[in-house]
Amino acid sequence: MHVTFPAIGTSVFLAVRDRRDLAAAERLARLVLADVDATCSRFRDDSDLTRVNRHPGQWVAVDPLLVAAVEIAIAAARRTDGLVHPLLGRALVQLGYDRDFGLLRECDGHPAPVTTPALDSWRAIRVDPGGGLRIPEDTALDLGATGKAWCADLIATAYERHLRGSAVVSVGGDLRIARPDGRPWLVGISEHPGRVPDETIAVGAGAVATSTTLVRRWTRHGVRRHHLLDPRTGLPVPEVWRTVTAVAPTCVGANTASTAAIVLGDAAPDWLATTSAAARLVAQDGQVRHLGGWPVEEVAA
Repeated sequence: MHVTFPAIGTSVFLAVRDRRDLAAAERLARLVLADVDATCSRFRDDSDLTRVNRHPGQWVAVDPLLVAAVEIAIAAARRTDGLVHPLLGRALVQLGYDRDFGLLRECDGHPAPVTTPALDSWRAIRVDPGGGLRIPEDTALDLGATGKAWCADLIATAYERHLRGSAVVSVGGDLRIARPDGRPWLVGISEHPGRVPDETIAVGAGAVATSTTLVRRWTRHGVRRHHLLDPRTGLPVPEVWRTVTAVAPTCVGANTASTAAIVLGDAAPDWLATTSAAARLVAQDGQVRHLGGWPVEEVAA
């Protein structure tokens, strides 16, 4: 039993083993996502994140939910030495990603210079767990690198408390299993949402996350862009790997690994070997590489 619905600019899929859980699972997911959107959206004028971005260098009173989201983003930056970076908001706007993806438009003229924060600028973010946040001057938050995965983890945590049986939730392709029951869930791995999976795997617990340069693409000032930026340059990463999928205990952990691998390019396999994540990498020419004992049983088509 499953349901799909749109939220936070993406598609949400959830499935349950016990049909009696379906209504509660959808209700919980919608509540979590509505709260996250109200506090953490870069595209809402009334969100707490937008208020923080209006006042860089100053303490801003915010909902503790945004504090929690930023703490997750800081942890991802720490784990990757800043390669998964939460302060790329200005660079994304300058590249044209300045509104909900479906509303992006072409602009004439020459590209504007891109403002890139220092690679270690995330270390200067300050949080008050009671509800306060300060970002460095001349920076802007963007939690896109960890946000969908964090939402999946939040929803799965709610499912652990309130559902009867096992369930799975996917937020924009970042997937987490809740209340594992010893029976695997079949997970399709696809570079293009909505198409027949390129590979189907069986996952009994934990999370699966995919980062790709193929989906969120746009043209601005005649230049083709994608949303995965290299914080060392402020520009879309060179497409050594067009898609990376990772498996880890949490969705944030899996997504952090997949995003960092895309940013690292040729250095990704050596870096992934230092992590606990297993990964499936698709090169620009379509060649597939499995790393870390790509951990789950592959299911025949």
